[in-house]
Amino acid sequence: MAYPSEHYGLCSNGALRIVLALVATFLVGYIVKPQLYSRQSSSAQTSCPCDCDCSEEFAFSLPLGFVNSSYADCGNHNPDVQEEMEKDIVALLSEEIDLQKRVANDSLEHTRTLVMDARKASLHYQKEAEKCNAQTETCEGARERAEAELVEEYKHSALWEKRARELGWEDSSKMYT
Repeated sequence: MAYPSEHYGLCSNGALRIVLALVATFLVGYIVKPQLYSRQSSSAQTSCPCDCDCSEEFAFSLPLGFVNSSYADCGNHNPDVQEEMEKDIVALLSEEIDLQKRVANDSLEHTRTLVMDARKASLHYQKEAEKCNAQTETCEGARERAEAELVEEYKHSALWEKRARELGWEDSSKMYT
């Protein structure tokens, strides 16, 4: 033996078994405790309008898709639920189609409104663009006329300067340079 027997202390086999037993007890308590609360809370649910036997144990033991006859009386005292339950598949499908039509019509109306708003905005911007183009054409015409008048003015200035030189005029700015 590598270690003496007094070294084991709390790590002996007996202590390990006690710890494992306590952990197992707490685990079982953890699993069982919610079921105890659900039984107490299901008995405390007196506000449920359904008078049928709808126990959780029985509902979980049924295979999926199985119709239980004990649910047949659920909701019989509620006229809205009873009316819905009496409808056949054709009535439910026609109701669904009508609902889809209403949603589609609402969506179509919303789209039409958006298209009309877009058209109004487009017309507004088109009118503004036409105004801008007309003003640009007016400015361009005025610029061309001013340019033509400037060319004419240069011609007149050159003619008068030529006549002045012929009569003996000399440019005084050239004398100083």
